[in-house]
Amino acid sequence: MSNVAAHSHVAHQFDDAAQQRRAVTLGMWVFLVTELMMFGGLFTAYVLYRSSFPDAFAAASHHLDATLGAANTLVLLGSSLTMALAVRSSQLGSRGGTVAGLLATIVLGCAFLGVKAYEYAHKFEEGLVPGPHFHFPGAEANHAELFFSLYFAMTGLHALHMVVGAGVLAVLTVMAARGRFSADYHNPVEIGGLYWHFVDIVWIYLFPLLYLLGRH
Repeated sequence: MSNVAAHSHVAHQFDDAAQQRRAVTLGMWVFLVTELMMFGGLFTAYVLYRSSFPDAFAAASHHLDATLGAANTLVLLGSSLTMALAVRSSQLGSRGGTVAGLLATIVLGCAFLGVKAYEYAHKFEEGLVPGPHFHFPGAEANHAELFFSLYFAMTGLHALHMVVGAGVLAVLTVMAARGRFSADYHNPVEIGGLYWHFVDIVWIYLFPLLYLLGRH
C-alpha cells in the first residue's frame, strides 16, 4: 500500500498516520491499565482470603485439574506466539502470513475456551459451583466455597476477555484477507496483539494461584 493509500486510513481529527498510531496505541495502553485495575481487585481479594484460610484454599485447589490447567497454559503461550507472528507478518505486508497467524490464534483461543468449558461442567457435576447445592467434604466447606467463588469469578472474567479477543481477531482476519493491511498500515493488528498478550499474561498468574496451591 502506498503512503497515499495509507493516509486514507487517517481519521479527520489526526494530522497524519503517525499521530493516529500514537494516539490509538496510547488509548489501548490506558484501556489495559483499567483492565489491570479490575483484575487487580480480584487478585487482592484472593490474596487476603488465601492468607486468612490457607488450609481450606489448598484443599479446594486440589479439586482442580492441574494437568488441564497446565495444558491450557501451553495453549495460550502458543497463541501468543502465533499472534506475534501475525503482527510481524502484517508489518512485512504479508497478507497470507497475517491471515494464517490470526486464524491460528483464534483456533488456539477456542481450544482454551473448550477446555475451560469442560472444567466448568466437571465442577458442576461434582457440586463445586457456589450456591445452594455446593458440596465440599471437610470441616471448611464455607471457606472452600469462597475459593470456588473467586475461581469462577476470576477465570470466568478471563474467559469473557478471551471471547471478546477472539471476536476482535475474527474481524481483523476478514480485514487482512481483504487486503486492508500492509507494511504502511497495520496498527489494528498490533493493537489486537497487545490486547491478546494482556489476556495471556493474566492467565499466567491465574494458573499457579488457583491450580498449584500446596502441590509443591
